[in-house]
Amino acid sequence: MTKPVIVLGGGGHAKVLIAILRRLNCRLLGIVDPNQTIGQLVHGLNVLGADNAIFDYSNTEIELVNGVGSLPKDKGLRAALFNTFNAQGYRFKTVIDPTALIAEDVELSHGVQVMTGVIIQVGAKIAENTILNSGAIVEHDCRIGRHVHIAPGAILSGTVNVSDHVHIGTGATIIQGISIGANSIIGAGSAITQDIAYNQIVYPPRPRIESIKEQ
Repeated sequence: MTKPVIVLGGGGHAKVLIAILRRLNCRLLGIVDPNQTIGQLVHGLNVLGADNAIFDYSNTEIELVNGVGSLPKDKGLRAALFNTFNAQGYRFKTVIDPTALIAEDVELSHGVQVMTGVIIQVGAKIAENTILNSGAIVEHDCRIGRHVHIAPGAILSGTVNVSDHVHIGTGATIIQGISIGANSIIGAGSAITQDIAYNQIVYPPRPRIESIKEQ
């Protein structure tokens, strides 16, 4: 039997996840968010309190959904929440939007979130608490680490290896066989054609902007 769900966080990422969970007919108990008032309705759900309100429920009777997003230079909170509650025996639900296309042999660890329109091809393995955001493409035999965010529209060609705590920005493209070191940030729109070492930031070319001359 499917367990009821509590969502951590009440921001934009949580809002999208709640919409997916409703499409999946999940039973939603509410959200926890230290920045909201107990009893307030957020995204149509009751605020249960701050994060410690989760401890009012046994780790055997609920599942959690990590609704905290992951920005390029602020990845720590999402991972910290996952690690804290996971250590206490709470299970994070793997969320898969019904529109996602996932090959049969793909391995998704617990807490992975596969958003609208994602494609994951054969042989791929995705580690825990990773987000594959709207329209991302992960090709065959990729290996994606823990606490990774693959932002909307990013494309990973075959056999790409992504280590833990990496942010791959919106619309980035990574060619086949590339490795991305842990804690690195791949800027939006970047084209990655060589391995990226640990703790690096890749900046994409800046657009050139000119004023339109009046006729």
